[in-house]
Amino acid sequence: MGDEHLELADYRRRVAALYQQVREEGGTGAGSHLARFRRGKDIMFRTHPQSPVPAAGRASFGGLAYWPYQAELRVVGSFTPDAEASAQAVPSSGGGTMGLRHIGQVAFRIEERLHRLGVYWFDEYAGGIFIPFRDATNGSETYEGGRYLWDSAKGADLGSDDDALMLDFNYAYHPSCVYDPHWSCPLAPPANRLGIPIRAGERLAGT
Repeated sequence: MGDEHLELADYRRRVAALYQQVREEGGTGAGSHLARFRRGKDIMFRTHPQSPVPAAGRASFGGLAYWPYQAELRVVGSFTPDAEASAQAVPSSGGGTMGLRHIGQVAFRIEERLHRLGVYWFDEYAGGIFIPFRDATNGSETYEGGRYLWDSAKGADLGSDDDALMLDFNYAYHPSCVYDPHWSCPLAPPANRLGIPIRAGERLAGT
């Protein structure tokens, strides 16, 4: 393409298309759908000019590191809105902050234990629902700043039905700053820490 703005728009469109296909397919055959999603994402990381992988490393890029599919980590969460929708300045990987608005919480169960994550709305650029999280794998098996479940402004959206949000940790992914510090990414707030290890989705290579 040549123009970085058009390239970035194309990259986000392709990511959104991958997630749209997952939503349309629903839960049936979720493991095989995940495998196809991962293949598509790996191709984009290796070939697209807006890949988070630096250009010098794309030719040798062999694919992201993932955990195997875990059916029990595909859950439906119940959203409770925050009446105040308070603004928060969340730390970013670049050392600054990004403006988010806490719009509510999503509650869900894993192994019969109730968990909650804050749900945020980006006040900057395109807006959109954002659900980051930390867990007991951070700093060893996954990035210390956490991973993302939703970023609907960039197409990472697994679907909702009224106040029910699909949370599939098999699609949990690292922010772009993990691959190149050129990117400045919001870090998961400490309040969004799960006290258990989530060994699903993307992990660090070599772990």
